Amino acid sequence: MKTVFFTGATGGLGELCVRALSKRGWQVFAVGTNNEKLRELGKLPNVIPIHANVCDIDSLKAAKEKLLKYTNCLDAVVNFAGISVFSSLVEREAIQLMEKLIDINVLGTARVNAIMIDLIEKGKGRIINCSSTVGWAASQPFAGAYCASKRAIEAYNDSLRRELMFIGIPVIKIQPGAYKTKLLSSMDDQYLKALKITTRYQTVLKRLKFLMKKALGNAGNPQELVDTVIRALEDKRPRLKYRKGTGFLMYLMSVLPSNLVDWCYRTVLKLPFGKSEQ
Repeated sequence: MKTVFFTGATGGLGELCVRALSKRGWQVFAVGTNNEKLRELGKLPNVIPIHANVCDIDSLKAAKEKLLKYTNCLDAVVNFAGISVFSSLVEREAIQLMEKLIDINVLGTARVNAIMIDLIEKGKGRIINCSSTVGWAASQPFAGAYCASKRAIEAYNDSLRRELMFIGIPVIKIQPGAYKTKLLSSMDDQYLKALKITTRYQTVLKRLKFLMKKALGNAGNPQELVDTVIRALEDKRPRLKYRKGTGFLMYLMSVLPSNLVDWCYRTVLKLPFGKSEQ
């Protein structure tokens, strides 16, 4: 039976992946912070729920000790723990939010891999890190903290891959687009909060609302991403990256010159360059 240490297991997409892997006969060490969801996952065949926080190194060490009661090696680690925020980079709690995203999305991934590397090496397994479309595509306003964290994951993943290839461990990144999950639906609440507290962007945010609705409406079926994760885990010769769900608009903005993308944002939001809300 193949074994996987799966973080973010109590999130929407993570839970779907755990359920699919359970059906496929994987032994899943499902890691998360939602105790109720962990209890539900623990009822599934071959799923061992583990309460752990990727921001807490001692918590992860304790998770490893629990895992060692079942196995001394791993076929895979999947880093799915992560959060997203809709927020300005300069207003109110901007720095606290960025610190939180970097701690969970980037350092959380790095902590897990560093702690589990010996078990992956013994099992001749692989590491899968979850990036995002925004990890490689054009960065968007009011998503800067999330974009920065996923750009960091891209760099971390590629450096780790070029290090671990010398000991025979594949390192794979998944670059998903937007999918219909609770994480995406929470963006609406975050938008309303940003609109309420802003002192600079009332007009911009109000005009940005329709773009958000369009993005939410075009979000993909989560099953597509579940299937992608399974391929990354089970392909005999895994790709370096698995990209799924990138919308045409995101792709287009990524191939256009940056100054043209800036012009598009100013034109769509109907604000001249440099004009303030004052």
